[in-house]
Amino acid sequence: MPPLPPEGERPLRALGARRPSPGAPSTTALIETLRTIGRESEALAALFDARAIAGERHLLSAWAHLGRSRSRGEPRLRDRGAEFALYVAGDDQLPRALEKVGVTDATESFVVVSERPLEPEALVRRFGLEPDPGAYPRPVGASTLDRLGIDAAERAAVPESAWEGLVLERVALVDLSASVGRVGGKRH
Repeated sequence: MPPLPPEGERPLRALGARRPSPGAPSTTALIETLRTIGRESEALAALFDARAIAGERHLLSAWAHLGRSRSRGEPRLRDRGAEFALYVAGDDQLPRALEKVGVTDATESFVVVSERPLEPEALVRRFGLEPDPGAYPRPVGASTLDRLGIDAAERAAVPESAWEGLVLERVALVDLSASVGRVGGKRH
């Protein structure tokens, strides 16, 4: 795999976080804060369950695929943040994608993602969360792959050192699922 760009040059940054106490802030409050941030800035901000994130390449790949889709004039959804969740989840249906990567009342650790000029540290505070370097980044494990719908049979086909590649493949497949329903550039 190609090396990641130097940290200071990455257009997308992420930080691990956790709730300061169980259930607080509520999922409803987190989602409302995310919507408010989305109305205030054109820069992307996202909040995911840390158990579903397979590292920086996972997020950067999803972000790159999102950018390519939109630059071709082929957005899958009106909301850019929701479309980003599709790519992160490696799924072409928003309800399934949110089941995989979205936050719930059971979410204990989070990944806060921001596009420059937004700062992930400031967003963690704004969400009412606390920084948690143990939440992200974490090594890709079987539980992350299970969450993303990558089953044991798929994992057995490659060495554990290539599991990240399985996630990146899922991200790329979202683009292919979009083109299946297109004929002559039109959706059918």
